[in-house]
Amino acid sequence: MLAPMSYLTARDRVFELLELGRGRDPASQALDLILSGLIIVNVIVVMLETVPSIYVQYAAGFRVFEVISVIVFTIEYVARVWSSTADRFVAADGPIKGRLKFMLQPYQIIDLVAVLPFYLMLFEPFDLRALRIFRLLRFLKLVRYSRALTTLTNVMVRESRSLLAALVVMLGLLIASSTAMYHVERYVQPEDFGSIPAAMWWSLATLTTVGYGDVTPVTVTGKLIGALVMIFGLGMAALPIGILANGFAEEIKRRDFVVTWGMVARAPLFARLDAAEVATVMRMLRSKAVRSGEVIMAPGDPARAMYFIDQGEVEIHTFGKGDHHLSDGDFFGEQNLLTGGRRQALATAAHDTRLLVLDRDDLLHLLSLHPKIAEHLRAAAQEHRTDLDFSPPGPTATEDE
Repeated sequence: MLAPMSYLTARDRVFELLELGRGRDPASQALDLILSGLIIVNVIVVMLETVPSIYVQYAAGFRVFEVISVIVFTIEYVARVWSSTADRFVAADGPIKGRLKFMLQPYQIIDLVAVLPFYLMLFEPFDLRALRIFRLLRFLKLVRYSRALTTLTNVMVRESRSLLAALVVMLGLLIASSTAMYHVERYVQPEDFGSIPAAMWWSLATLTTVGYGDVTPVTVTGKLIGALVMIFGLGMAALPIGILANGFAEEIKRRDFVVTWGMVARAPLFARLDAAEVATVMRMLRSKAVRSGEVIMAPGDPARAMYFIDQGEVEIHTFGKGDHHLSDGDFFGEQNLLTGGRRQALATAAHDTRLLVLDRDDLLHLLSLHPKIAEHLRAAAQEHRTDLDFSPPGPTATEDE
């Protein structure tokens, strides 16, 4: 949870803007958008500079834009290093050692490389166009601002052993196929298959299914080997993609599970459930999308479900008790869920919102199958003094179907 502004020092607030507030703090979101946009424009400018007619005409403008970009990225880098001690793990190593360790993290190295070539030019003159390759590394800074790219990076690290195994198998096939073609085709095509390294060009083009066609076998045996290499190549080209796709799906499931588990576990109704019981309840959740302004529940409606906000915002109007603004991770509608009473509040979607819905009938059915969970819910109801005290699960007379 973000700390109140009044309790934050300047260092803490900078750290919050740059590192912690993403997705929750409007100012942090705006800063991320600005920096992301600047990175994208930088990449576009570097590409446009390679067009001679455009570079000659706008060279001065490109230079000014580069200076402005370097100033912004330098301020960002310095601010990150300076505010890093707001992280207790960095601060534990002391202000100097902690910051040095922070600077050696991959993201910080990318940030440094993004601006370092410019400052090197101040001491040693270089052709700016010769340093484009280093400036294009600024594109890697987008990983910091993209959850999808961050997830993909995590997947690649987690699946590194599987990817390495696939690479080893691919290298083995490359060596085996090029050696075989060398022995079969070397006398017929000495220029293309005169050595194993020379034959590797054909093997690599075939295994990766690129198939340039500039080098092809002409003997019957060579063509048979080529056909086998093509078949193996189809599988080997798809193997790394399959590993990454499966890892990406597992990462998304894992992250969604953690987020959803946290939402369910925070609800007072489920306060006494252990991890396995919370996971059992989670499997009953269903997703529901609501449009901005749509009424989710109204006073007098029977309490047929409770809701968890997966993404979006909901306004709760409790007559005589004020209004409440709920957002990602919050829940509502737990009152009267088990007794089947009537709603006393109005809930509307402030924006397009995605909800996770726990239906009352499904929950009652679950309790009939798991008496231990029912016992825990009864204890939670008494502890939190809610209206959730209930008799053994079954049809209720108070609910208007």
